[in-house]
Parts: sequence; structure tokens; C-alpha cells
Amino acid sequence: MKDIKNYSLLRHNTFGIEARCDRFVEVGSEAEFQSLLPLTEPLLVIGRGSNLLLTQDFHGTVLRSDIMGIQVVAGPDGSHVRCGSGVEWDDVVGFCVGQGIYGAENLSLIPGDVGASAVQNIGAYGVEVKDIIESVEAIEIATGTKYTFTNADCQYAYRHSRFKDEWRGRFFITYVTYRLSNTFCPKLEYGNIRNELAVKGITEPTAQQLRQVIIDIRRAKLPDPKEEGNAGSFFMNPVVSRAKYEALQAQYPQMPHYYIDADHEKIPAGWMIDQCGWKGRTVGRAGVHSKQALVLVNRGGATGGEIVALCRQIQQDVKQRFGIEIHPEVNII
Repeated sequence: MKDIKNYSLLRHNTFGIEARCDRFVEVGSEAEFQSLLPLTEPLLVIGRGSNLLLTQDFHGTVLRSDIMGIQVVAGPDGSHVRCGSGVEWDDVVGFCVGQGIYGAENLSLIPGDVGASAVQNIGAYGVEVKDIIESVEAIEIATGTKYTFTNADCQYAYRHSRFKDEWRGRFFITYVTYRLSNTFCPKLEYGNIRNELAVKGITEPTAQQLRQVIIDIRRAKLPDPKEEGNAGSFFMNPVVSRAKYEALQAQYPQMPHYYIDADHEKIPAGWMIDQCGWKGRTVGRAGVHSKQALVLVNRGGATGGEIVALCRQIQQDVKQRFGIEIHPEVNII
């Protein structure tokens, strides 16, 4: 267990923002976490900092899980994979594909760890992690009581869970169990997956080939945080009413969109930001990535406040042009 006072969080956030906390604790087991209790000071639980924007020093304890391990439990309907909350998410996907366990391929290379996947309901290319989460194990911070929550208990929705809302700051996630399949059923309809496969001359991909194509697509359009600080997709894609979508489609016939249900459609926030002329622009030390307008970047030495100011300018322009409010996916502290 690490327990350090007056600690720099620079290497714990992919935006590359310099901020400090009064105390930093990293635990490697449930027992280590429970030995810390009670925790009365302000508490911030982080993962790998890939969905985090720090705007100031944190005057309290920053807690991080280093609980590791991947355990496979086979069953008649597939395989259940129980993972420590500190395991890097993409390591789980790679492990599963290598073991012939399927269902997570489209979520390849999403940054972050297992615990964050269950909080954020990560998603990409037509798949959300809620589709494969079986249960989430957590310890209540106030009491030290262990809980196991079902998928339904977590009330997952688009980039949302109870851990982000009413349970925010209440639980420390220790393990997540994913329900996967022994049969490979590729999902190829979202984005440009089929086009990229065709370029490679692949019509019926293996799971490893699909995973590699997803990785190639993400690397081509998303900046490496080691070279340019960022937190991946900064904004959530808004879901609008059918009437709103039809009105916009009449005005913008080439507007990309994704069917949600009979009453709702999803419109890519990145497309709207691009239409407002923000792709590739820089304001001070913050900017918008030149290949993907959904990504805000630290051009070098930017503060969290500068990133927030840029975010607000973009929100205003999108609202003025399209009449749609877009909201950050990133956790702003």
C-alpha cells in the first residue's frame, strides 16, 4: 500500500495537468482498503486519470485501486470473467480475445481501468460495457460493508450509472465480473469498421482481427496522451427527440446519426463541433484535436481552467447553431 502526503497528480491524469493532493493512497486489496477506514476527510477515487480534468489542488485524500487479477469462471452460457478494479481495461479485452472469450472486442483500447469501466459505462463502436457486466463488488466507504451489485442495481444508461449519480463517493469498487460468450458474434455495423476491414481484404474477421482494426481506428484519430495531453472524447453524444432530429436532418441532409428507439436519435457531438469550425483550433494553451473534434487537448502547459473555458465556448457555439446542449463526459474536479 502507498500512503503519501502532499502528492503530485501530474502522472495520474492524462490531460497532463499539474495539481496536488493532501494525501495519496493506493491499495492492493480489500483488506488494505478497510484498514484505512474510517476516512473522514474529502475523498476522491480515481482510476488511471483518463477521464479526469483537474482544475485545482485537491484538499483531501485521493484513493486509487491497485487490486489486480483476472479469473475466468466457465459456464454453460459462456464465461464469467472476474477482474480486479485496478486492472487496465484493455488488458482485459486482450486477455479475453486470447482465451477465446468474446463480446468485448469493440471496446478495445479504451483507456482506464476495470473500476472506471463500471462507473462510466464505457462504450465504443456500438457496444457499451453494461452489455457485458454481470456484477460489481464494492465496499461502502462509510461503513466498510461489502456489497455485490447486479447489472440492474447499477441502473446503467448512456455513459451513466448510479456510481456517477446517487452513489457518487459512497462506494469503492473492488471487482467487476463480466458475462461474455464462447461464441464469436462480431458487431461490424458501427462507424467505419467494415470499411477498414475491406481495406485489409477481410470479409469475415476473427476476434483478433476485429480487435486490431478497432485499435488501428482509435490510434489513427485519437492523440497519444504522452505527446498531447487529453482525456479522449471530452463530450457525450447527445440523444435528441425524433422531432428535433428530423428538423435538423432537413437542414443538414448529410448529418450522421444513430438510431436509439422510435422516439430518439443520437447525433455525434464531434460532427456538430466540427460544423462550428472548432476542429484543429487553439485558444491559448488549449485546443481541439485536428483529427477528432470531440477531443480537447493540452497544447502544453494548459491549466484545467483553460480547458474548461474552451469547453464552454464550444458548448455555446453548438447550442447557438443547433439548439442542442452538449455535456462533458470527463469528470471535472
